[in-house]
Amino acid sequence: MTPPSQGVVSLMILGIMQRLSGWDADPLGPAFVHAQVEATKQAFRLRDQHVTDPAFMRIAPAELLRESLLDELAANIDAKRAAPWGKRTDPGDTIWMGVIDGEGRAVSFIQSIYHEFGSGVVLPESGVNWQNRGCSFSLDPSHINALAPRKRPFHTLNPALARLADGRLIAYGTMGGDGQPQTQATVFNRIQRFGLEPQAAIEMPRWLLGRTWGMVSDSLKLEARFPAATIDALRAMGHEVELLADWDESVGHAGALIRHPDGLLMGGFDPRSNGAVAAF
Repeated sequence: MTPPSQGVVSLMILGIMQRLSGWDADPLGPAFVHAQVEATKQAFRLRDQHVTDPAFMRIAPAELLRESLLDELAANIDAKRAAPWGKRTDPGDTIWMGVIDGEGRAVSFIQSIYHEFGSGVVLPESGVNWQNRGCSFSLDPSHINALAPRKRPFHTLNPALARLADGRLIAYGTMGGDGQPQTQATVFNRIQRFGLEPQAAIEMPRWLLGRTWGMVSDSLKLEARFPAATIDALRAMGHEVELLADWDESVGHAGALIRHPDGLLMGGFDPRSNGAVAAF
C-alpha cells in the first residue's frame, strides 16, 4: 500500500533482508530474528522521518526503495550486535481479511477504527462508528505528520499481495500497528525463503519489536515457544528480550492465502485470534 500507509516499510524490510546473508538456515534461529529486527529498526527510522500524505512528502516514496539506500541501510546492520532501540507506539483495533476466487482474482483487505471504539462517535442515522486515525497527526508544525488542512494522516494499515517468480500469488496481512510490517515480513520470508506452507508459517512463534496494541514496553518481545538457545543468543547480541505467552496475540493476528499456478489454493489462519480459513 502506498503512503500515507506504511506499505513501503514492509518493502524496505524485505529489501534490506535480501542484502543480508546467513539468516535463512532456520526459521526459529537467532540469525533470522536478529536480521529482521535490525532491518525493521533501519526501516522505521526512515519511515518516521519521511512517510506521510504523499502530497506533503519531501521525497518521492520510491526514493525509500532505491538500491543504493537499501545497500546503505543493510551495511548499518551488525550481524552480531543489536542496535539501540526505544520507540513508543499506540494501541489499535484492526482486522485483516483476504480472498482469492477460482479465476485467481485476489483481495487483501484491512479494516480499522484505530483505538478501541475508534473516535467514540457513532453516526445516529447509520450506526457507523467513526475511526480516529487523526490521532496520528502531530501538533508540532515542524513534524512530518503535522496537522494541516486537506492532509491525510499517516496510518499503519498495510494489506499485502505478492506475485512470486514461480507463479504463486500470496494475499497476506495482519493487524497490530507497528507490528504489521514485522509480521508481514516474517510470514512472507517463512513462505518464500524457508518454503513453509501458510499455516505453519503463521503458527510458528513470532516476535514484536517495540509497542503495539495492549503493550507497555519497547522491548523485543518473543513468544516463549522459541527455542531457549535462540532466546539466549538474542540476549547475548544485546537485545532487550521480553518473553510473552506461548500464543500471545500481541504479535498479531496474521492470515495468508496462496494460489499456485495450477489453481491449487492454500490458506493459513492465526490460532492467536478467532480467525479462520474457509472455502466455498
